[in-house]
Amino acid sequence: MTITQDGAVEPQPPYDVFARACPSRTTLEHVMGRWGGLTLSALYDGSFRFNELRRRVDGVSEKMLSQTLQALERDGLVHREAQPTNPPRVDYELTPLGRGVAERLLTVVHFVEGRMDEVLTARERYDETRGAR
Repeated sequence: MTITQDGAVEPQPPYDVFARACPSRTTLEHVMGRWGGLTLSALYDGSFRFNELRRRVDGVSEKMLSQTLQALERDGLVHREAQPTNPPRVDYELTPLGRGVAERLLTVVHFVEGRMDEVLTARERYDETRGAR
């Protein structure tokens, strides 16, 4: 329980990402990891076949994209639709839960993209004072 400034008692949330054993930590790692965040953000634009998604998330290997999609599917963020065609067709799309996560990620993505000039300037300043690494 948490006591607010006005003395009200608020129950502790059932999950705490800062606790080592909390299952929310694993999901957060899937979402915030290098490929998870990019995959969820790419899928916000709609349904993709595996190779389309791999081209969209430039630099991801087949193996990493497959592992990422499996983890996100297991967490209920991505839906995998396999169609019984020859050759088989598999499409990936966000679930409603995944869409909510992707919306929030895209807010950060757009913020970072919009502030890259400041980031690059800060990097230059840092490298000048500390020596490029």
